[in-house]
Amino acid sequence: MTMTHDTTVKATGSSPGTRSGTEIRLDHVTKDYGLEAPAVDDISLTIEPGEFMTLLGPSGSGKTTTLNLIAGFETLTAGTIVLNGADVSNVPPHRRNLGMLFQHYALFPHMTVAQNVAYPLRERRADKREIARKVAEVLELVQLTGRDDHHPAQLSGGQQQRVALARAIVFEPRALLLDEPLGALDRNLRSALQVEIRRIHREVGSTFVFVTHDQEEALNLSDRIALFNSGHIEQVGTPQQLYAEPETLFTARFLGDSNVFELGQAALDENLTWDGETWGIDPGTVAAHPGVRTRSAIVVRPEDVEVVNRLDEVPAGANAVRATVRDVEYMGAYRTLLLTMGERRLPGRARVSALHGDHAVGDDLVAWWRPRAQRIVAA
Repeated sequence: MTMTHDTTVKATGSSPGTRSGTEIRLDHVTKDYGLEAPAVDDISLTIEPGEFMTLLGPSGSGKTTTLNLIAGFETLTAGTIVLNGADVSNVPPHRRNLGMLFQHYALFPHMTVAQNVAYPLRERRADKREIARKVAEVLELVQLTGRDDHHPAQLSGGQQQRVALARAIVFEPRALLLDEPLGALDRNLRSALQVEIRRIHREVGSTFVFVTHDQEEALNLSDRIALFNSGHIEQVGTPQQLYAEPETLFTARFLGDSNVFELGQAALDENLTWDGETWGIDPGTVAAHPGVRTRSAIVVRPEDVEVVNRLDEVPAGANAVRATVRDVEYMGAYRTLLLTMGERRLPGRARVSALHGDHAVGDDLVAWWRPRAQRIVAA
């Protein structure tokens, strides 16, 4: 199930008073290459001034095509793109005044750091003194002061990406579009640069539109996330909303681990039945998605599942299912019990403290959770 979203919910992650960015509005945007299905299919989305919006989704879901449509690198099949109230649907890329940062840094190898950063200003015929001032300011912002005369080959991958970021923002673009900019870096360096990108976003106050397929990266960086699925926007919301309040099974599975109990078409009243178990419902956990009444599933995150040895140890009012431990993953601060649940032997997970190492493969347990911890979504 998918829905077309048009949302103007205010971003919450950036500092108040720094909203100097551009509003980006996509109205019924479609890009059709003449294949089996459009790459982007009738999406509507409003990105607020100064917001950090992430376009998240698997390969081929339409997120990068959407970014290229905003940039003007792709032409629209239908719909409009509006920047601060002005329709730019037919405006060429160089006149949209948008910054762009790619996974591959595209630095000029024969130029110094300062010359690379200054390039957009020289192209705009800025005054030499203004160029020197802005280059110095932006190199300080990305913490590369003193590297002015270095060439790209003398820098680490992370430093080269900082140079590319400095070049993308030095001319004060309306918004910065980032296409998987950290994809070529190792995990530790990615984490460090995520912190830096978030800091720079707060300090600059501009609109950032960030494309990634990495769920953790999206959760860490974003004010809001637009989750793409097969050319549609599946759901838009804050990282907390998408993780804790998924509307569909696709959202629940794409963002984090989930225990999933498919119900089919069920009467979502006070109780439901799954595999002979009768479970209670908290009405506040039923997704608003219209498809939930046609086909639904219960989603429970592993951290919300507790395990006990016997059914009589389950607290009153909790939902429970018999389970068997099929494996144990040691994750440092916690352990993940890989379970088979119920007579259907459904694969599941429960997260327990690493201090409790008394669970072994083959143990029979009871997994339980509070009805308020589950989420009933459209399947």
